[in-house]
Amino acid sequence: MAGVNKVILLGNLGADPEVKYLEGDKAVANIRLATTESYKDKSGNRVDQTEWHDLEMWDGQAKIAEQYLKKGMQIYVEGKIKSDTWQDDQGQNRKRTKIRVISFTMLGGKPEGGSAPSQPSSAPQQARATSPAPMSSAPDMVMDDGDDDLPF
Repeated sequence: MAGVNKVILLGNLGADPEVKYLEGDKAVANIRLATTESYKDKSGNRVDQTEWHDLEMWDGQAKIAEQYLKKGMQIYVEGKIKSDTWQDDQGQNRKRTKIRVISFTMLGGKPEGGSAPSQPSSAPQQARATSPAPMSSAPDMVMDDGDDDLPF
């Protein structure tokens, strides 16, 4: 029986993407995404609980992220959990869990500085690719300037 490894996240970027270029014009972007859940405690006080996720995007997605994603923007992400294990300099075993992005959609929100970046009308809204693969053309992006009460 086959398993399922699927993650769906909706959150805000904690920083601009960090993009590195490797041999053969391959690009990888690392991004921090915050998801926040709110609930009321027994006293009726609102409690916000934020979880941070490490995202990894490759090739075309990485290049789109580098060009259009900015700190504070809200994105919808579909991906899969990927774990890396290694030994550090002291011989200790280490493990890191990240989300390998399969597709993402820019939803808008306010990036750092309080206003949406100016985007050309051909800016992509959704980047979809299977595990590291070149991007195909994407539809136009629509930014939402809604007033979010998020701390980004």
